[in-house]
Amino acid sequence: MDNPPRNKPRQSLEAELGEQLNALLSAAHALNVRSAAQFDSSLQPAAFHLVRWLYSYGPTNAATLAASTAMDRSSVTRLVKQLQALDYVTREVSPKDGREILLTLTETGQQRMKHALAEKESAYYERLSSWTDTELNEFIRMLRHFNGFSKR
Repeated sequence: MDNPPRNKPRQSLEAELGEQLNALLSAAHALNVRSAAQFDSSLQPAAFHLVRWLYSYGPTNAATLAASTAMDRSSVTRLVKQLQALDYVTREVSPKDGREILLTLTETGQQRMKHALAEKESAYYERLSSWTDTELNEFIRMLRHFNGFSKR
C-alpha cells in the first residue's frame, strides 16, 4: 500500500477519499455487471441482483424482495417471471401461511450463482493477493468503522 499523505489539508483528504470511494463503487458495479453476464447473459443485471439476494438470504415474497433490493414491485414481478421461465426461481406456497407466495432459487439457480460468484471472488482475491494479513486486517477494520459497524 502507498504511504499515507502527510500534512494535506482536511478538505483535500476528503476529496481524495471521495475519489477513491467513487473508484471502488464504479469497479464494484462493473464487476457486478460482469458477474450478471456470467450468470446468464440474456438477463438484465437487475435480475442477477434478485437472484443474488435470494442466494444470500433465502426464500421471500415479492414485496420483501422489492423493498430489500430497492426495486419497483412491478419490475421485480417482471424479472421473476423471466427467472422462472429459465428455471432459476420457483414460486411456492409458504408452509407457514398458505396464502403467501415465496420465491425460491432452484438448484439450477443456486449452481449458476455459485459459478458466477466464484468468478467475482477471484477478481477480489487477485487484488488482495499481495497484501499482508496485517494490511488486510487493517483494511477490514477501517471499512467496518467507515460503515458504522464497529468502534475505532
